[in-house]
Amino acid sequence: MSAVTLEEVDRQIRNGFRLLRFKPAIESLFLQDYTAHRVKLAPIWAIVGTLIYDMVYFGDRTMMANVFPQLVIVRFGIFTPFALFSVLALRRWPSALNYDLLAIGVAVLGALLPMSVAMHSGSPYLFVYQNGNVAAFLFFVIALRPRFVTILLGLALMCAVQFTTTKLSGAFDDVVYAGIVTFYITLVIFLVISAYISEHKDRLNFLNQLRGGLLHVQLEQKSERDELTGLFNRHSLERVRSSIWRTKSGTTSVAIVMIDIDRFKLFNDVHGHIEGDDCIRAVCQCISREIGVSGTTFRFGGEEILILLPNVDREKAFAIAERTRGAVEALGIRHRGLDDGQVITASLGVAWGETSRQSLEDLLKTADTALYEAKRHGRNAVFPPHALPELS
Repeated sequence: MSAVTLEEVDRQIRNGFRLLRFKPAIESLFLQDYTAHRVKLAPIWAIVGTLIYDMVYFGDRTMMANVFPQLVIVRFGIFTPFALFSVLALRRWPSALNYDLLAIGVAVLGALLPMSVAMHSGSPYLFVYQNGNVAAFLFFVIALRPRFVTILLGLALMCAVQFTTTKLSGAFDDVVYAGIVTFYITLVIFLVISAYISEHKDRLNFLNQLRGGLLHVQLEQKSERDELTGLFNRHSLERVRSSIWRTKSGTTSVAIVMIDIDRFKLFNDVHGHIEGDDCIRAVCQCISREIGVSGTTFRFGGEEILILLPNVDREKAFAIAERTRGAVEALGIRHRGLDDGQVITASLGVAWGETSRQSLEDLLKTADTALYEAKRHGRNAVFPPHALPELS
């Protein structure tokens, strides 16, 4: 889902899809969903369809008695194994294309096998018997429900089978044959219209579901992300805390870095709130880049940023904090409220502890105290300057 944006989905809904085709990224997601649903239902339809198909055994015995042994062979010896093979093959190689190809194979073979035998029977019941293929047409379109293009191809092949076998049987005069052709063409027209409407509806439902999912993700992100900086907010801190401090999480220690932008209130007063927002955004992006995958960064308050570093030792936590301090200063954001040449800097307080012995609140208090000391000792500094305190 992440490969598609909400805007792309809205644009697709707005522009429509009369050719039953989405933009590539959305089409790829649709085909994944299509394949998953079809593969799941394939065993059910294989059992139901094969059972119905083989039950025509009784019709074979009464209407096609002189070719009954051959019909038993094609139904039970060819079609049934092929249907079972199709299900196994689809489970082994699931894809939209494979499903569509196997659906065509089942449909065409289902129509071809009995008619290829019955056309040699000379039975007076052939007219009634050949009408049984209507079930194969309906099963292909309504039950198997491959994609629309596949349905067009499959129905064309099934019509070719039907018209060829009934013609070669020689059992019907031109008027009856024309009636059979007209009947099946009419049936196919209705099935094609039905298939188009059905897939269009399926695709629209898919777009609406996809849109709903993206909206849900967007709302979740907004509830956990600070709108200005893109960092996690305090609301998401509880979730991350639970992940780090939960039993058997694999986390044994955690470092906390509390960051405050130096003299930011003065910056806002001199530069204005728009530049102030730009400053906070730039600093937060810088910090996020420096931390990377080592930890999680939060906007803790106005100009305060919090970093959680799980499974990081004291020395490494201090090194990360010092590197982050230098990166903020290196941004070179001019502070006109200070002497010429002075830029935005940050003060950092660091705390470290074992999750089995210290809570998040304990570490936050220690980091906040250390931050206050960094401010008191001249700002643009990491406190403590040489070693991190281990809470007892």
